[in-house]
Amino acid sequence: MEACSCLPCSSHRSSLRGWAARGPSSSPCVATWPSPWATFSPAGLGAAPLWSAQSTYLTIMGNTHAKKAGKHGKDVVNQYFGIFFLVFQSSGVWGNLISSLVFGQTPSQEALPEEQLMSCGASDCLMATTTTNSTQRPSQQLVYTLLGIYTGSGVLAVLMIAAFLKPIRDVQQESEGEKKSPPFWSTLLSTFKLYRDKRLCLLILLPLYSGLQQGFLSSEYTRSYVTCALGIQFVGYVMICFSATNALCSVLYGKVSQYTGRVVLYALGTVTHLSCMIALLLWRPGADQLAVFFVFSGLWGMADAVWQTQNNALYGVLFEKSKEAAFANYRLWEALGYVIAFGYSTFLCVRVKLYILLGVLSLTMVAYGLVECVESKNPIRPHAAGQANQAEDEEIETKM
Repeated sequence: MEACSCLPCSSHRSSLRGWAARGPSSSPCVATWPSPWATFSPAGLGAAPLWSAQSTYLTIMGNTHAKKAGKHGKDVVNQYFGIFFLVFQSSGVWGNLISSLVFGQTPSQEALPEEQLMSCGASDCLMATTTTNSTQRPSQQLVYTLLGIYTGSGVLAVLMIAAFLKPIRDVQQESEGEKKSPPFWSTLLSTFKLYRDKRLCLLILLPLYSGLQQGFLSSEYTRSYVTCALGIQFVGYVMICFSATNALCSVLYGKVSQYTGRVVLYALGTVTHLSCMIALLLWRPGADQLAVFFVFSGLWGMADAVWQTQNNALYGVLFEKSKEAAFANYRLWEALGYVIAFGYSTFLCVRVKLYILLGVLSLTMVAYGLVECVESKNPIRPHAAGQANQAEDEEIETKM
């Protein structure tokens, strides 16, 4: 198995996504990996239940702590998600740093022709798939070194969870008393029955946009802006800026949300992303504008922290009695956003993709605004809706 140099120059998450969207044929290397879908499909199957489980776990833990401390559940849940995404996004810093240092041992940069710079940025329509600013293919030893580091980190994480994570059933027993777990089919049906709630139908645009904008950053920005103008050796460092800003803003938003409310944070994220998209449409990247690449990634991370923390907290608060079903739907639509972003990545111009993001973000905020209006008129509705869903689930369980 021979590795391509353009694969791991970002963190293992973002670089793999971007490379999969381009496909091996777009790589400047002759040798390629086997089909990436054979690797990504099992990873996706494993990530789906993990994401739903962690969101449910944090929501239950936050509400339990809020009851003991006499605080508002939504404020504590926001703080919990802020801390979680601080740790999670910091993995992008270390992952990008490790990959950049490992593969930076064999750097090689060529002069960028003016013709290539003219096709960078929003003007990139993938007319020419080979670039001249790539690095040399790393040695197999470096590839296996990086894979060994990532594998060891994953094994260590599993051992730490097994040893130190408190079982969720213990938290439920302490707060609500022991309850019989519903059968699998009841939980599965409740996931689809939740669409009867009009709020969920309006809110599905939030995770959909979250997946679209993350897909754009992982694939289009790193390829059509950073790699095209600076060279692939800068991708990891630019993504470090994104991850660091995202991590710091995540914990910050978790703290300040109890004072500002989530509407202000959503407005901040919307204005930031809209400004970035308009600027990316107008900007012609060049090698002499190094700082600008980091500014865009930092601003994108600042806005992405809003979607990651507030979206999860919002679902946990509005659908408190149906957390598992709500977060399952959330991850479904976020994954669909990734699929759509990478699906049209190879045949649409970057300019068109930015217009799509602008349109989806606008619709998302309109739908979110409607939900906030409904919630302001029915402040106790989340609990009532949750109780209704719980009663329906119990009825299904009895029949089964």
